Amino acid sequence: MKIVSAKVFLVDSGYVKPIIVELTTDEGITGIGEAAIAYGLGATAAAGMIKDFCDRLVIGADPFRIESLYTQMYDNSFWAKGGGAIVFAGISAIETALWDIKGKATNLPVYEFFGGKVFDEVPVYANGWNYHCFDADSWAHAAERPIADGFKALKCYPLATQDKNGRLQHVQRRFHDRDFTELAYQRVKKLVEVAGSETEVYIDLSGGMTTAETIRLCKRYEDLGITWIEEPCDAFDVGAMEKISKATNASLAAGERLYTRQGFRRLIEKQIVDIVQPDVGNTGGLSETKKIASMAEAYNMLVAPHNCASSLCTAATMQVGVTMPNFMTMEIYPYFSDSPKYVQILESSPEDRIANGKLAITDDIGLGVTLDQKAIAPFLWAECKAQ
Repeated sequence: MKIVSAKVFLVDSGYVKPIIVELTTDEGITGIGEAAIAYGLGATAAAGMIKDFCDRLVIGADPFRIESLYTQMYDNSFWAKGGGAIVFAGISAIETALWDIKGKATNLPVYEFFGGKVFDEVPVYANGWNYHCFDADSWAHAAERPIADGFKALKCYPLATQDKNGRLQHVQRRFHDRDFTELAYQRVKKLVEVAGSETEVYIDLSGGMTTAETIRLCKRYEDLGITWIEEPCDAFDVGAMEKISKATNASLAAGERLYTRQGFRRLIEKQIVDIVQPDVGNTGGLSETKKIASMAEAYNMLVAPHNCASSLCTAATMQVGVTMPNFMTMEIYPYFSDSPKYVQILESSPEDRIANGKLAITDDIGLGVTLDQKAIAPFLWAECKAQ
């Protein structure tokens, strides 16, 4: 079997831009994957990275030789060694699509290739439920919607402001004044009151402030009973992370902006976080995510995969997540569909199966999902074929 063509889609779906690849073999089997540079900037670059890989290395390759092809992309792109998120997002999308092909060709769910299921369903938490709010009271009470929808855990950004369009904006210039820092504390304090003892609260600081200011705020949060503080600093800054870890009793989580085993290595070996958060669509793909989880397991850490792209990334994350003994929970944005111009790229969404804060996995072959060809067709960005 050989890969004979690839399509790259750059989707405009409200607040995110999913980047999708569809690989087709000479036997007519297709596989799909996603580069999770869906928010912020970089979607077009990731689409171009996928096209370059497909043109130079993927077209004509045997889709079953996934580790070999990953190594070729890593060794022969030149920029992968020490490379950034754009390179590995491209690799992630292609690697995921290869697993989808292998599952379909063998009539097996992808999770069977990673040791089979440890769980039949996994906990998920809600994010993105209060972007439209600002003051502490409305910000906290927005949690009533996901709680009513059955979510048992919520994540939020207490340091976030809003841009001119009312969208979430992270800390600018590594600083908030005293009044806003107090608001950041009161937001979480009120949220914990609204959530009650039955709902876990996670907070994400997005590495926004200086180390000293972050430590002061983390120490104030310690008594509120939150489950983790995410990205208290840039996850690449192991020195700052270690300083924060030693200064607070709070559990720390990080990893959404890291990529590959090499990127997670120092964070894990120093044991300065409690929860690692690889993103299947950015860190190198399913196999790389599984390897990172195994590294974390050796150091007695939990894994809570980052997930902020389309429903395809949710499906891919589930396939490897259910095989991890140290899996903790997975991120879900349940209200993306509220955004203007939202596009559901799948015929059926994994998110539709969420009940009581958990997502069950099916026994469908491959990734268990199918592209909605009609919905995605207008977003075809590039097509690669054998010469």
